Amino acid sequence: MKRRAWLTLGAVVLGGGGIVTYAVASPSGDPGAGRAKRPVKIYDLSLAGTSQERRELRKDTEEFSLLGVSWTGAAERLEGTVQARTRSLETGQWGAWRKLKVDVDPLEEPGKRVRGASEPLWVGPSNGVQVQVVGKNGRAGKLPGGLEVNLVDPGVVTTAETKATGAPAEPAGFAVPAETPDATESASTDPGTPTDSPTPSDSAPATPTDDQTTTSPGPTDTTSEPAPTDSVSASPSTSTSASPSATTPSAPPSTVPRPPIIARADWGADESISPEAPEYNDDVKAVFVHHTDGANDYSCADSASIVRSIYAYHVQVSGWKDIGYNFLVDKCGTLFEGRKGGVDLPVLGAHTYGWNRESTAVAVLGDYTTTSASNPALASIASLAAWKLGQYGAQPTSTTQLTAGATQKNLAGTSFTAGSTYTFQRISGHRDGYNTECPGGLLYDQLPTIRTWAAGPVQGLKITSLGGATLSGSTYYTKGALTAKWAATTPASLISKFELLVDGKTVASTSGSATSATATLAVGSHTVAVRAVHQSGKTATTAALTVVAETTAPTFTTTPKLSLRTGTVNTSAVPVALGWKATDNQALRHVKLLSPTSNTFAPATTGYNTTAKSATATTWSMRAYDYAGNYSTSSPAYTPMILQESSATRSGTWSTRSSTSYLGGKSYSSASKGAALTWTFTGRSVAWVVSRASSSGQAYVYVDGTKVSTVDLKSSTTSYRQAIWTKTFSSSAKHTVKIVVVGTSGRPTVTTDGLVYIK
Repeated sequence: MKRRAWLTLGAVVLGGGGIVTYAVASPSGDPGAGRAKRPVKIYDLSLAGTSQERRELRKDTEEFSLLGVSWTGAAERLEGTVQARTRSLETGQWGAWRKLKVDVDPLEEPGKRVRGASEPLWVGPSNGVQVQVVGKNGRAGKLPGGLEVNLVDPGVVTTAETKATGAPAEPAGFAVPAETPDATESASTDPGTPTDSPTPSDSAPATPTDDQTTTSPGPTDTTSEPAPTDSVSASPSTSTSASPSATTPSAPPSTVPRPPIIARADWGADESISPEAPEYNDDVKAVFVHHTDGANDYSCADSASIVRSIYAYHVQVSGWKDIGYNFLVDKCGTLFEGRKGGVDLPVLGAHTYGWNRESTAVAVLGDYTTTSASNPALASIASLAAWKLGQYGAQPTSTTQLTAGATQKNLAGTSFTAGSTYTFQRISGHRDGYNTECPGGLLYDQLPTIRTWAAGPVQGLKITSLGGATLSGSTYYTKGALTAKWAATTPASLISKFELLVDGKTVASTSGSATSATATLAVGSHTVAVRAVHQSGKTATTAALTVVAETTAPTFTTTPKLSLRTGTVNTSAVPVALGWKATDNQALRHVKLLSPTSNTFAPATTGYNTTAKSATATTWSMRAYDYAGNYSTSSPAYTPMILQESSATRSGTWSTRSSTSYLGGKSYSSASKGAALTWTFTGRSVAWVVSRASSSGQAYVYVDGTKVSTVDLKSSTTSYRQAIWTKTFSSSAKHTVKIVVVGTSGRPTVTTDGLVYIK
């Protein structure tokens, strides 16, 4: 089912006498029709440009995705503004008004059939358009004759496009007949349109398929080339430099690889509309960067349609012999062949007024006045520029001398005189050669990055990590196997390879898209670095890192030992201290307690206070690690035992006290001087457990018959089950501990809960 459209044209007088001419095109019917294969179509809709209000109805304008405004005579200037807004085919909603750029580059050799035109504006699938044209300072007389709104439907012409939507592909060589215009419309011709120029019509011209040959509905002048718009620039210059040749030259080899480029056939170029043969320059001294203007929110799946639309606009609306740019690139970094003639040849383009004869050009799809270009787009421009300049032995970061083909000024105000030579960066912006904002301020600011990426060496190269190795100070340690990871700011598409260097020698080589490599080091000290080889052959190498490979595990020079310490004693939590000492032949990293609980200790730490359950054998497993990842484990077992006071041998007078505050609910108490309790045990650490209060007295402590301490039990606060005195032996053995009541004056009482030891 076809979608029909209506177009309303008119003019409204604005304040100050300015004329606003507008057109409205609104299809009806099914907006969700499928994307079966169909050719490119252009709809030319006349715009009234007189001082009188005019309204005119046009029909049969269908779906379009790109628009522009054109007028009779490329030498004429549209001194005013053009605004347009469109209605989305998908949502049916009108978008915001947008200004079309009409400050086009002037023509060097305007042909009779070449029309002046605004920048083409990609708007996406639409079914309605409104256009306003306002003369400068409101003076309608400044508007050129033959004004048209030109709508481009890019069609669906490639197999990839039909497959992408699931729509069935048409047989090869299918043709869509032209729609028949109304008799009154086909006879209508704008009086300002020359008879040798295409006659505006809102009916769709017959568009040939790839295997058909017809003449272009918008013929070009065979002896001239049109000037571009803000980002589609001018024809061959009239400079004194060598004239372009129609003879196909040989493609010189480049010093760098050619990037992937979508060929014209693959983006759906209809070669029958531009039958003229390409012309060639002698070489490529510079690459000019442009933007195409228009929306940046396009889908990269639509990039071929955008390129196809610009091609149709340049040829069938402006009357050019071919698309102006040599190359185009989308925000995803996909490069497209522009003007035909061979991507590896110095094809004469129509892109930068006054400078086309010694250069090539690439245009980024979108507008980069307030938005920076994406890294993929920048990388592709850099790859393309390096390849093209590499065919002629030119460094992308160098400068060159270009001969001016026109007398003019650029955006910065620099004056050029035709026939004189001037210095340009090898990679320059459109604005460097002509007074235009193109390629947009933010993309222009990215040109230094493009130059650096294109020329090499690889930028921002650094090792980000060494897997399998650990840093201590300024040295890495490994058991031998390691994985080096790196990063670089230069895109991978411009990098030939990376090399992992050990002691200055290559031990692993990877692709330019790789970010890591592995190696196994022999025992000893080494240097490790990464070298990046740019596609130009230039190299960059990271700073060398010192890496020690070693396989010797740490040792426990002091086996983990458990000792009793002071504190409150419970049957489930006896206060203990764990002690150890570990060393390594290179660099000890840490020591971990694995059981009965977990903890990690610094290399210099040799002790840890904790608790242990009484009457239970507990394994204290510790592991010492070095920075290389070697480790050793020690796992001794210890059992804290509680000897109740009742198990002691008594002498003197002792009384029994009962309370839940005591171990086992009972304790012994004595105020009798010389009263004693003696315990015998086999172990390596011992603690005496008592109750303390402000009235508590003192006791002597004897170990194996020798007095070792006088202990004062006095405390300002009352507390129970206190390990008040401890002693640790070098090894486990049989020992006796005897406590004797001193009979301290005024506070002779000693209350004891028992003894704890570790076996």
